[in-house]
Amino acid sequence: MELLADDLREVIGRFVRAVRARAPTPSDARAETLAFLERTGPVSIALLADGRGVTHQTMRLVIARLASEGWIELVSDPQDRRGYLVHLTEKGITENAAARKARAEWIADALAAKMDPGEMATLRAAVPLLQRIADLALQ
Repeated sequence: MELLADDLREVIGRFVRAVRARAPTPSDARAETLAFLERTGPVSIALLADGRGVTHQTMRLVIARLASEGWIELVSDPQDRRGYLVHLTEKGITENAAARKARAEWIADALAAKMDPGEMATLRAAVPLLQRIADLALQ
């Protein structure tokens, strides 16, 4: 079982790194932060830093850059008037959608070039299993 787990970890990690390296999208802290905000909705800088596994100071730098690019905005937190919630702007939502589309197109092109129909069917059948594994990781 551990060998299977390690094989999955290795191959999924390599796959993610390959897509990030070859798809024409940014793969830096800014893109990851935008994607996180899209999944969670508005959150405080502290929760965003914790969710991304970085320091509060590092997240403040990322947030400042994203705000200067118009991809996020800080809105006063109605629960804590001293704090702010980080919101995606329409520009940030559009950037996320374009990056996701570019990655999906790169994957589709790579699959079409390297996989035969039987292999594609096997991959299609594996998607629900991989989704269940991903869901376990989020619990």
